[in-house]
Amino acid sequence: MNTFFIALLLIGAGGLQALATFRIYSLMKTIAVSTIIGGCGVGLYDAITRIFQQVDPVVCSYEWLQMFTFSLNIDAVSAFFLVPIFAISAVAALYSFQYMHDDKRAAATANNYFFYSLLIISMALVVCASNLITFALAWELMSISSFFLVIYDVHKKSTRDAGYIYFIFTQAGALFIFAGFGFIYSYTGSFAFEAIAAIPESTKLVAFILILIGCGSKAGIMPLHVWLPYAHPAAPSHVSAVMSGVMIKMGIYGIVRFYFLMEPTSVLFGQIVISLGIISGILGVTYAIGKQDIKKMLAYSSVENIGIILLGLGIGMLGVASDNKTMAAFGFAGGLLHVFNHSIFKSLLFMGAGSVIHQAKTGASNELGGLMKTMPVTGRNLLVGAISISGLPPFNGFISEFLIYYGAIHGLSLHGASFIFSALAIIALAVIGALAGAAFTKFIGVVFLGEPRSDKAANTTEAGVLMGTALSILAASCLIIGVWPDYFVQAAFKASQAVPMISDFAPTSFMPIMTSIARTAALFLLLFILVAVLRKLLYTGKEITKSGTWGCGFTQPTVRMQYTGTSYADSMVDFFRPFIRVQKKYSGINKIFPGKTTYSSQIHDISEIGLNIFIVRPILYLISKLRWIQHGNIQLYIGYIVLAIVVMLIFI
Repeated sequence: MNTFFIALLLIGAGGLQALATFRIYSLMKTIAVSTIIGGCGVGLYDAITRIFQQVDPVVCSYEWLQMFTFSLNIDAVSAFFLVPIFAISAVAALYSFQYMHDDKRAAATANNYFFYSLLIISMALVVCASNLITFALAWELMSISSFFLVIYDVHKKSTRDAGYIYFIFTQAGALFIFAGFGFIYSYTGSFAFEAIAAIPESTKLVAFILILIGCGSKAGIMPLHVWLPYAHPAAPSHVSAVMSGVMIKMGIYGIVRFYFLMEPTSVLFGQIVISLGIISGILGVTYAIGKQDIKKMLAYSSVENIGIILLGLGIGMLGVASDNKTMAAFGFAGGLLHVFNHSIFKSLLFMGAGSVIHQAKTGASNELGGLMKTMPVTGRNLLVGAISISGLPPFNGFISEFLIYYGAIHGLSLHGASFIFSALAIIALAVIGALAGAAFTKFIGVVFLGEPRSDKAANTTEAGVLMGTALSILAASCLIIGVWPDYFVQAAFKASQAVPMISDFAPTSFMPIMTSIARTAALFLLLFILVAVLRKLLYTGKEITKSGTWGCGFTQPTVRMQYTGTSYADSMVDFFRPFIRVQKKYSGINKIFPGKTTYSSQIHDISEIGLNIFIVRPILYLISKLRWIQHGNIQLYIGYIVLAIVVMLIFI
């Protein structure tokens, strides 16, 4: 049996045994986590081998109901996406062992592990599907299993609401994907992926837009992102990590795969994707700056990074349409590498945020502070994640963004609209990077520095050893990719060679540049560490005293005088007011001796407001007018059925 299927069987066995042994809580968790990690390890080894070595492709075909064919095929693109699926899922499973600690909820925990294993399997099947039916089945399995993971705390109304919102968006997205499949089938008469390239050039854009909307809903492309800030805070933190780090990339995979299959030549594909990338990237990070719940902030940051990935892919598409091989290769490679890099540092940040919430019992940044003293392991690992996601060297986020920049700069040699879109992509990347730095400066500064703003923050202790180990593995991965990027960059270029135009492209002249940049950044990091060690040695044995920070002559400072996340973000959020709804309430000071003064500020998502006004309310109004149809008269219900059959027969 192929190694890939052995991996899936092990992962599935881990989930099934959790249901069978949930009454023995510790044993159930131990076996589930060990088996899932083992299966992910086998799958990861197989995927890496397929990227770098010539291995016989996995081809599986099974006739189903004598009508459809369940078909799988692992190529370079599939293998590249399988790496984060198996790697991040394994680390998240390790983290969950101590995070899922409530033995009073043994049955719920067992269900969580079952659906967790099902989610891993379904994501692997999505990226290996080789026909429309298989892709649709795997996609639905992924959506349903992730829904049950989101509603783990189903006894909470907020969790149920988040689950409903997620389910509506994921099913609406699926409808657009299936509409795109139906459109393709109407021209090809085949479910096979190989037939997609044969559809007329004039209809490819319509099919692509339908699939882009459906997959974009899963990926969290703005304005289809509304479910993210609800689902991610509601789900357990290891599930949030996998959903944000890996599952939303299945939407990116769908966009990439069907673009590769269609082989279009129009510049509109790249222009549309770049436009969505600019909107998602800039507005996503702006909302992240304004949010004070740390998980919601990270959810909006995922929208930002999806924007960066789209910028890379859009540059690649523009390069293909403009016959600019270097631009195409670097755009696709940068976008794909950012898929992998984001899966690492976003999973690190979500699990780190989960550790904070687990220990402090709150995710409100304005109630935290000073956690670097009480949770040093979590704090230092999250600092690595914050630097990585800001795209700074010597960590992995810089590498993938540099590739995208390199591809976009080559686009400046084009003319007309292509030149304008290349320039806009460069400007957008710069703006996104600056705003991301501000967002995560706020995150680290408000949550981990300063003094505790509440008793909850003051009484925190470090999270469990396994939770810290999971964070450290991901933080070390960010540094390793940033300092030794060669193999990871080559893997991204191998995956991008699925585009026929760049199938023979080799970045041989670029790799020395990449290596030099990475080594220079590593040298700077080494000097920083040496200075820190030297400082530690020089202070060894010396008396260190503690006293209050100088208060500029003020003798009674309190923790309430610190910057809050709201005050830090206020001026930046105000700049984007046309695109962000800011609601402020301030009682004001109108007396010589004022009493209690109140101030509050809330950020509202204009996409959610627009969705509510233009879609939800009209649908609810229409439904309210059609309630007379549901009257309880069974004879009329039978009449509805007969009428529907007659209408169908007339049209058929």
